[in-house]
Amino acid sequence: MSFFKRLKDKLMGNPDEEEKVVAVKGEESSETVDDEKLQIETTVNEEVVAQPQVKEEPVIEEPVFKEPQELVVEEVEQEEVREIAIVEEQSVEEPVEEKKPSAWSITQKFKAGLEKTRNSFTSKVNDLVARYRKVDEDFFEELEDLLLQADVGIETVMELMDKLRFEVQRQNIKDTQGIQAIISEKLVEIYEQGEEDLIHLNIQPQGELTVILFVGVNGVGKTTTIGKLAHRLKLEGKTVMLAAGDTFRAGAIDQLQVWGDRVGCEVIRQSEGSDPAAVMYDAIHAAKKRGADVLICDTAGRLQNKVNLMNELEKVHRVISREVPNAPHEVLLALDATTGQNALVQAQTFKEVTNVTGIVLTKLDGTAKGGIVLAIRNKLHIPVKFIGLGEKMDDLQPFDAERYVYGLFADGLDKELQNSED
Repeated sequence: MSFFKRLKDKLMGNPDEEEKVVAVKGEESSETVDDEKLQIETTVNEEVVAQPQVKEEPVIEEPVFKEPQELVVEEVEQEEVREIAIVEEQSVEEPVEEKKPSAWSITQKFKAGLEKTRNSFTSKVNDLVARYRKVDEDFFEELEDLLLQADVGIETVMELMDKLRFEVQRQNIKDTQGIQAIISEKLVEIYEQGEEDLIHLNIQPQGELTVILFVGVNGVGKTTTIGKLAHRLKLEGKTVMLAAGDTFRAGAIDQLQVWGDRVGCEVIRQSEGSDPAAVMYDAIHAAKKRGADVLICDTAGRLQNKVNLMNELEKVHRVISREVPNAPHEVLLALDATTGQNALVQAQTFKEVTNVTGIVLTKLDGTAKGGIVLAIRNKLHIPVKFIGLGEKMDDLQPFDAERYVYGLFADGLDKELQNSED
């Protein structure tokens, strides 16, 4: 019962309690930003044919930092993919009063974002419970198959099944009623074991620059996620700057600029094809000069067979750590949840090349196999720090194990939570 009381306190909060935050004049508030407004059209061997429309503002020249000679690298093969970023600018004349989401509203985002997984996975679990009156080995075997189908991962499933068998024996459980509650509790335990504090961003004390490096292959929503994270940090009162380090993909710099304009963040950029390490050098010095709190660095999309690009990532890392001691403070790997086990392979590859400190799992609302969250955490021991639960600006949410499990089993857990009130 203590588990449900703790779960209720975490998920529910006070549904009517919402703190208000006044957005700085000239910034976007909680306006919806659909990915449809940032449509990406790919062409081959063509120039970018459309530029983002931005509101006319006084031009502020950025200081230009001389590119260090040692940062010159060999020419790297450019991607042939061409992207066009199109955005509809909306003017904001007055400061907008923004509501900070309540605990309950955040819980509802998890519930809605995991709807596809819940409808696929939980419905099958319900059918399984209905077919089996008692908990026996046949029941466990079918449950194991369902978990594997949800991409939970073989190691995680084996650990979970051992814990379930032990708990069923300890409590002398005979029937399948309430088995979802036990599964939920054990999933939370598996995810949180030993590394509860690592889910938060390593933000440095006030007055010190925090450098966040984003890595990941093309097409996973990396640039969009950077924009949404910048928006989130700005609402927390941080001064945020962006570094356009993806200089090898046509349109990538302009796409990041679109997001910078959208959320009100300065973007440090150079021309297409320039040295990414030099961009990071300029960006760090610009961030220090302007007194920024957070610098978020974009990088080129990489695959395990792109050796030169992987080497370039190592070089970027060296430059950042040389200019800011102990930086980057976070290396966030963006993964597309809809790719399932392929996302796990990508995570393994990047972990071998750089010290990945956290995962940002995008498009979780678009897959019926949301169990990949548990597979990544349990196999690679890398915490999932953020998940994408939709297309709106505030649909990038910090990962929360209790809310995640609730999103998977909401229908059954709602009854248990109501019973816990009695």
